[in-house]
Order: sequence, then C-alpha cells, then structure tokens
Amino acid sequence: MKISATSKKSDRVIIIGAGPGGLATAMLLAKAGLEVTVVEKRGTVGGRTSTIEQDGFRFDTGPTFFLYPQVLREIFAATGHCLEKEVPMYRLDPQYRLVFGGGGKIDATPDVEKMKAEIATISPSDASRLENYFRDNREKLQRFAPILQSPFESWRDLVRPEMLRMLPLVRPWRSLDSDLRKYFKDERVRLGFSFQSKYLGMSPFSCPSLFSILSFLEYEHGVFHPVGGCGAVTLAMARIAEKMGVKILLNTAVEEMLFEGRKAVGVRTEHETLHADAVVVNADFAQAMQRMIPDGLRRRWTDKRIAKKQFSCSTFMMYLGIEGRYDDVAHHTIYLSGDYQQNLRDIEHEHTLTTNDASFYVQNACVTDSTLAPEGMSTLYVLFPCTHETSNVDWGVQEAGFRNQALRQLEKIGITDVERRIRVERRFTPATWNSEFHLHLGATFSMAHSLRQMLHLRPHNRFEDLDGVYLVGGGTHPGSGLPVIFESARITSRLLLEDMQLEPGWNSSTAHEGELQGSVEGNALYEPAH
Repeated sequence: MKISATSKKSDRVIIIGAGPGGLATAMLLAKAGLEVTVVEKRGTVGGRTSTIEQDGFRFDTGPTFFLYPQVLREIFAATGHCLEKEVPMYRLDPQYRLVFGGGGKIDATPDVEKMKAEIATISPSDASRLENYFRDNREKLQRFAPILQSPFESWRDLVRPEMLRMLPLVRPWRSLDSDLRKYFKDERVRLGFSFQSKYLGMSPFSCPSLFSILSFLEYEHGVFHPVGGCGAVTLAMARIAEKMGVKILLNTAVEEMLFEGRKAVGVRTEHETLHADAVVVNADFAQAMQRMIPDGLRRRWTDKRIAKKQFSCSTFMMYLGIEGRYDDVAHHTIYLSGDYQQNLRDIEHEHTLTTNDASFYVQNACVTDSTLAPEGMSTLYVLFPCTHETSNVDWGVQEAGFRNQALRQLEKIGITDVERRIRVERRFTPATWNSEFHLHLGATFSMAHSLRQMLHLRPHNRFEDLDGVYLVGGGTHPGSGLPVIFESARITSRLLLEDMQLEPGWNSSTAHEGELQGSVEGNALYEPAH
C-alpha cells in the first residue's frame, strides 16, 4: 500500500548535478514531501543549460532552442507555478532560416501556406506533400508519446501490445532520411526536416525514423526563445526548488557514492559526507559511473562495456560579443554543407575535421532579445558539429586554424567583417566539454540514440546495477534534448516514489491541461513582431 509522504518521516534524496533533469526531479520530489539536496560541482545551476556572462554579454552555454514546453509547463503546474509567468517567452516566426550550401534557403515558418511557398522556391513538387508529412507525424507523436512517458526496464517492455501496434507507424528498420523520402524528393528539403537529428548527436542517414517527430514538434508546438535565454529557465527552476525547501550546494563536487552492500546510502564530497535514502545521478552517465562507483559494484555497466558504447558527436563553440548588430541575420540560422553526407562522415566515422564547407549553426538572439548585450551591441552563438575527442584531432594544435575557418564560413549567411567587431570571445572544444562539464569524450549529446542504445538498451531510470540509484537526463531513457530530459525527470521521480511506497502528490499526465491552456491564452506567452 502506498502512503502519503506527509504521513511519515521525510525520506532524504541526494541529486548529483543541477542540470535541467536534476532540477525538475528536485521540484517533483520536493512536492511529494521528500527532503532533497542537489549537489553541483560548478558555481552555477543549469549544467549545459546555463548562462555564460562576460562584460555585459550573456550567452546560452548549450541549448538555445526551447521546444515543446508542454512537459515543463506541466511540471511547473504540478508544483503550483506557471512556466510562462516565471519565464516569459517569445514564439519565433520564422522559427529559423535554413541556408543550403547546394543553393537556396528556407525561412521555416509554422504557417503552413507560407511554408509551402518557401519549399516551392526549391522544389515545387515537395511543397504539395507538406501536409501529408504533418498529418502522419501528428499521429506518430500522439501514439508514441505515452511510450516516451513510460520506463523501459527490459526487453519485455518492447512486446507490450501498444508497442507492437506502433511498428508499422514507426518503421524502426528505416533511417530518418529514408522515411522522409516518402514526402520530399529534394535532398535539401529532406535535410530541412531532418537536421534536428543533430539534437541527438546523430546523422539523419543513420538516425531511426521515429525521430521525424522532432521536426514536426517545432512546427506544431513552436520554437521559443525564453527572455534571457534558455539559462533563464534553469535559474527559474532552481529558484522555485529552493522556495520549496530544496537545498542546492554549488561548488561541491561528489568524489564518490557511498554504499552499504549494493544499496546507496549517500555521497562523499571534499568537505563532508551526506547521507540519503536514495541517490539520483544527473551527471554524464559514463563519467559518473567510472568516477563515483567502483567497477566491481556494477554488474552490467562495467567500464569495459561503457568503453564499447557509441557516443554522440561533439561541438566546437564560439561565443562572440559583437560591436553593432546583424539585423538581416535570423534569430536562428542553420547552414547545411553542400556535401552534407561527407561532412557527417568526417564527424561520425573518420573522426576528422571538415576543412571545406562545414555545416554550422548561429544564434543571433539580439534581433529578438536585447537584454543579452550592452546597448548597441549583440551576441553571436556559433556551433560547428564535430567529432568527439579522438587521437585524430589535436585541438591544442588545430583550434586556431579551425576558428579562422569558422569565421570565414559565417560569411555564407551574411555575417561579414566579424573579426574586427569582436569585443568578447570564448571558445569551447570537445576537450572543454570534457574538462569543464565532465562529458565522456566531450560528447555533448551523451550516448548516441541508435536502435542498439534506445529504450531498455539505454541505462535505466531506475539504475539496474544497484539499489537506491536512479538516473535522469540525456544519458538515460527517453534520451537527450530538453523536452525528453524533462520527461525523464517525471519517469525517474515516479519510480523512486514507487520504491519508497509514496504517492507523488502531483499528476504526471495532463490533468492540468485546462488550467494550463488558460495561462497560455493570457498574457504569459507572447510573440515578437515578425
């Protein structure tokens, strides 16, 4: 029998890492009445979803696209808060600009008729099939969403009737690109609806076809810019969590997890020992397991097995504070190489740097949000997907040359004369992601989302090797990307409370939908001028 959390002494939970998954879990567990402590090695919350500040310029560290706010909106509502009141947001239209190295561009818009016209400038016949794509993926998302909201703990979960009924719709034997060929003949249009596989650190030519829903999500549910950037979201989550009684310890690295037999009983930091009834790991899975838990305590996920796993790509980053503005450049611009497949081979298979016409992404957020830079200035967030750490690339030797090449590439989307205008510059390489954020191999999207590393084949939310250990974030089910990380927080929180025989005290589904819809139709959510 489950009992109310308020009817017994509070259980203590430690969450390692104050990333978005850890903060969402802290909110949900605190709402259920648990005593929650979040331990974070860095001096700020948010992990990769945090803010870099320098000389009045503010940059998102990692995610800049805020997608599918429904999940986080429900988590906020479950704790008695309104997401849009805590974090005002713009819904972008156009969502982003796609520039093709093979010629042409598309300003992607959720307005279906306008989007057809944009596609028609490249491939008129493909424009007529856009609504078919939307219709099929609307059904795919509707039917697959309950599966993404459920834990997967063994192969038996794959043969549930609802999973088997999904097979003809999901077509796991197809890649994303091959699935899109049903709708779009022009490779550039297909890339426009599949580059989102990079949110998972994968190529559309190997990414499972299920993930056609990623692009659909953007058109159906919007691409948002939180005022102050995505880092403002995690700051708001931390503020709410602390108001709910969560203790957040910054600049506190966990040196090891403590066990009695195979049961987690706390953690040891440099300064103290913290005791707990359960531990939730919101750190990078591979590094956390290898650093914090002895190999002998892990049955399945040994160091040897982790080393054999496939990890995502990494990113080369430039955060540039700029004199003046580039008002003709979109808020988000994705440049897709004229030889996109070779660019992906360089990243995923050959593990080298593309030296000619590399793909990249730029956020020029000050065209929407002037709070991110001093008056008369602006920010540029520049991302080049690249191989994770490998002996083929020596960033100590090659970083300067790649940086110069990257600045030249920016001219292809209208960002010219940029070097003379740089007032602030910071750069991250895969080595930075590893050393500062403890990401295994600097793989910014964690373990790759291949069929062999999805659902029950990812590390489980209720960690299968040990008792009282739970995982949340991109390294567990359902995977990486903010919406599914927030979903992982709900899954993990439900499992932990179930094991403690506690009722959540919050509804994990859409019970708040009517109330939430009202908040969206009010003034909490607003759009910029087009």
